[in-house]
Amino acid sequence: MIFSTNELTKELIAREGITHINVEPYEKIKIATGQGERKFTGPAIIIVNQD
Repeated sequence: MIFSTNELTKELIAREGITHINVEPYEKIKIATGQGERKFTGPAIIIVNQD
């Protein structure tokens, strides 16, 4: 079976232990961790898996 990215994203977001952040079109964000920093421009969905 092949699933679209949209289908996979919806399934992950619905699960326990998952949080997400919606980034609006043209919105600029920065993610900083101990490993470095990344910059993105929306649209995007950031999925955090803490399970």
